[in-house]
Amino acid sequence: MPLAPIALFVYNRLEHTRQTIAALQKNDLAASSDLIIFSDAPKNELAGENVQAVREYLPQITGFKSVRIILREKNFGLAQSIITGVSEIVEQFGKVIVLEDDLITSPYFLKYLNEALGFYENNESVISIHAYVYPVKQSLPETFFLKGADCWGWATWKRGWRLFEPDGRKLLQAIKDRGLSRAFDLGGAYPYTQMLAGQICGLNNSWAVRWYASAFLNDRLTLYPGRSLVTNTGFDNSGTHTGSIQLFKGKLTETPIAVREIVVEENQAALKTIRLFFRQPRLYLFVSYLKIKNFIKLRISQK
Repeated sequence: MPLAPIALFVYNRLEHTRQTIAALQKNDLAASSDLIIFSDAPKNELAGENVQAVREYLPQITGFKSVRIILREKNFGLAQSIITGVSEIVEQFGKVIVLEDDLITSPYFLKYLNEALGFYENNESVISIHAYVYPVKQSLPETFFLKGADCWGWATWKRGWRLFEPDGRKLLQAIKDRGLSRAFDLGGAYPYTQMLAGQICGLNNSWAVRWYASAFLNDRLTLYPGRSLVTNTGFDNSGTHTGSIQLFKGKLTETPIAVREIVVEENQAALKTIRLFFRQPRLYLFVSYLKIKNFIKLRISQK
């Protein structure tokens, strides 16, 4: 079975991009994989110099079966860049592995995603494969399913991406009409509903919350690893959409993740563990801060 092409979305962070590429090159399947890089154009003059530095580096990248560089002539922004890029690739190849420029991968990242893509290719209940897992203290199964979809190192098929609904208003209304707000918020552990409302009002431009909502409302599942194959280096105030929160940064697995037959349903024990992770004191305070901040912004935007 052909390997999935890798879509890498970059903007203006040269060192982050270098680190992402260096880690990806260490994957066993890198030399057999096609890498497609989407370079967004600067949104203003201030970003121009850094975007140009990234673009001068991109042609130097080797270590893959092929490297294709797509230079956007206008600024798409992260959300539109990913939505458009993923749509283009799945239309051409039928599947895709998606990375952003602040994600460091394990050497077993490509192996896990490609194996899982093949294993669940014909299972309509599975919408995507995810390579990151929260740094919980409790042990998790080797692989498990959660309802919805996620955004830090993931893969999907054309059949999965066709369920993506870009209209946040439609998604939020469906969640409210079906009384799913609390379940959508991980039992009240994380304010995804407010995040979606913020996207609608233009307070954030999250494609990820719409991807999660699209999968959630269609009762689709995402496969997660019990040990993380991705870590995020973007929580250093360098990104457009990230801060300096280190609570999500975990250790990369030093061994491969085995993709085996498991029950295709949401793992309630794993869901409970992740809810507990979000309710830990420091993270709970951060989430509470987000709720208050989003509430204030929403009220202001509605006046």
